Amino acid sequence: MRRPLPIGIDNFAKLRSNGYYYVDKSLMIRDFIEMQDEVALIARPRRFGKTLNMTMIREFFDITKDNGNLFEGLAIMDSPYKDQIQSRPVIYFTFKNCKGATPGELMFQLRVSMQEEYSRYDKLLEGKLDRKRFEVCKFYETFKYVMDPDSPYIYLSTGLLDITRLAAEYYQMKPVLLIDEYDQPIMSSYEYGYHEQLGTFFSNFYGGAMKGNEALGQALLTGVQRVAKESIFSQFNNPKVYTAFNRQYSEYFGLTEEEVTDLLAEYGLKLDEAVRKKYDGYQFGGKEIYNPWSILNYADNGFLDNYWVNSSSNYLVRQALAKADKNFWDRFDRLAAGEEAAVWLTLDTAYVERDSNYSLWGLLVNAGYLAVVKRLDAGSAVVRIPNEEVMSEFQTLVSELSGIDRLDLQQMFDALLKKDMNRFFSLYENIVISCTSYMDAKENAYHMLFLGMCITLQGNYKVSSNIEAGYGRSDITLKAIKKGYPSIIVEFKQGEEIESLKEAALNQILEKRYYTGLAGEVVCVGIAHDKKRCGIASTVLELKDRDI
Repeated sequence: MRRPLPIGIDNFAKLRSNGYYYVDKSLMIRDFIEMQDEVALIARPRRFGKTLNMTMIREFFDITKDNGNLFEGLAIMDSPYKDQIQSRPVIYFTFKNCKGATPGELMFQLRVSMQEEYSRYDKLLEGKLDRKRFEVCKFYETFKYVMDPDSPYIYLSTGLLDITRLAAEYYQMKPVLLIDEYDQPIMSSYEYGYHEQLGTFFSNFYGGAMKGNEALGQALLTGVQRVAKESIFSQFNNPKVYTAFNRQYSEYFGLTEEEVTDLLAEYGLKLDEAVRKKYDGYQFGGKEIYNPWSILNYADNGFLDNYWVNSSSNYLVRQALAKADKNFWDRFDRLAAGEEAAVWLTLDTAYVERDSNYSLWGLLVNAGYLAVVKRLDAGSAVVRIPNEEVMSEFQTLVSELSGIDRLDLQQMFDALLKKDMNRFFSLYENIVISCTSYMDAKENAYHMLFLGMCITLQGNYKVSSNIEAGYGRSDITLKAIKKGYPSIIVEFKQGEEIESLKEAALNQILEKRYYTGLAGEVVCVGIAHDKKRCGIASTVLELKDRDI
């Protein structure tokens, strides 16, 4: 009998108690002990197992529990650290639901997230202590504010600090502090435009507990990105940060190829090339990693689909792309064509704090939209779009940013592939008119827009941008990789004389022989733009047949 798949189950105790399929990540506990970081922050994309791992660490260390059965048969119980089970006080918060359109809404959710752990400690200590002795911890004063929905949220700013002091005083042992999705409330405050209003609060909330707190043993935080040392979060500047660059913790978030092979085999499926192209492509610390959420859903449903992108909030990514400049889109051209690109990036600065290209590339890596192929130096790396699932999401994002109707897009490319140039031009012209405001704002935006739309052709075409061909570099080349499809070359011109410029663009393709290396039918398209106006000239070449 097959074990149920833990889709949507991110609580370790529930998963293990109910016999769900579990990929053993328990040696993360060993690494957490051995690295001895006072404050560690692990940045990983959503749906990569952060909450499950955090609840696993909670269940292992929590001194108030007797649940060794949850760890039977796991690797940690064969390690020298098995005796540390149920050995420390643990404080656990998850802020993944801390969202709100206003500061009041956000702080209500933050208060709710804190109430469970504050109530748990209140019950644990009931009748077991001299309240006067613990007044120095300020726990009961803060407990009152946490439980009162009408109390000013400013009194919550010491909430993390006070509960660590209480645990250390009562147990005479420094606690482990675990905070899952620590950055969610910060990201929400940015999304709705009040992040500066709450900056000081978050600085005190996190910084007070994790910088200079003598009561703290170890703290582990997870999130999508790191809050930087600069700006309004400057007090929270001491964590050891583990990003996609670091080999530490690399195999614990996501699935390795061996783990994917074993999982799929149990559900009658194989790890073939189609699965690899759809869900592989991530590298954490040099280790090849698969998207776990997508693999679980594929094992459950038995067919390939875009599972992860439907679960991931992309507001910040969409906002960042809307602000991106020409330098960014010039590099993105190559990524959209399925190639690699060397970029300057930082994974140590949150995009909400510094909206530069460096932090934008970092945001896309941290959020799982790009994968690091290799690190070049301290400030640069080679990146790529990891797989077909994420490639499809970029196509959606570019279309949304441009205001393009997906049906129009599909029909436009269908007309192009059928060489129905009148219909292609009509649909393309409508798209350009509907996207005028976007076009006006971006230099070379037509090129970027068309390339973004070309992402949808991945699988039938090799999409290239600005590649050397013949006696120059073509703007866009769509090389057919299946028989029966024409190859396509597109050249852009911009200016008021669109009639002459469209012909000049087409002639450039022919005179510079951008079709070199292609075979069969090749559709050559010259496109000229002047804001809302555009013109297209085209011709079809018949080149010598050969296998393509």
